Amino acid sequence: MRILLAEDQAMLRGALSALLELEPSFKVTTASDGLQAQAALREHAFDILLTDIEMPGLSGLELVAWLRAQQNPLASIIITTFNRAGFIRRALELDVGGFLLKDAPSDQLVDAIYRVKRGERVIASELALQALGDKDPLTDKERRALRLAHEGLSTAQIAQKLCLSDGTVRNYLSEAISKLGAGNRVEAARIARHKGWL
Repeated sequence: MRILLAEDQAMLRGALSALLELEPSFKVTTASDGLQAQAALREHAFDILLTDIEMPGLSGLELVAWLRAQQNPLASIIITTFNRAGFIRRALELDVGGFLLKDAPSDQLVDAIYRVKRGERVIASELALQALGDKDPLTDKERRALRLAHEGLSTAQIAQKLCLSDGTVRNYLSEAISKLGAGNRVEAARIARHKGWL
């Protein structure tokens, strides 16, 4: 089984890769961020994408969203330290096959990979309950603009990155601030990040 492991923390990436390679049927390819994983997905076929949520370039959820936009049904499992309702809800909306916390036992991860490959959905019960939490009010474009603002980019820089006008970016940020009841873009990004929506 060909697994693409996308994880930005080098020590964890190495440990997970070594652990998975103990399984005779697993062949693991690693990527250190979302963009590197995207490049690997363009060049090679995999059976499973095992990805962190928080990564530079593209987050794990953005990576899965990109796959779906390409009509690629690749089975995906999210592994994360963040058990926020917003993350879980977005993962479910993207038809992610599994959602596990990084502190889960290793045999649970191996079992989840086999089950997700068979078409089952594996989400820890405590995480599934959290998915019933707050609904994300942000649109995809508002979320992308807010995420870049959170990274410290100016309105002009965000506009350039998203190929939009400054005015459109200001509108997206203004809408996000309003929807989240925040005083400014920094507070809006903090709220959205805390809820797992960013």
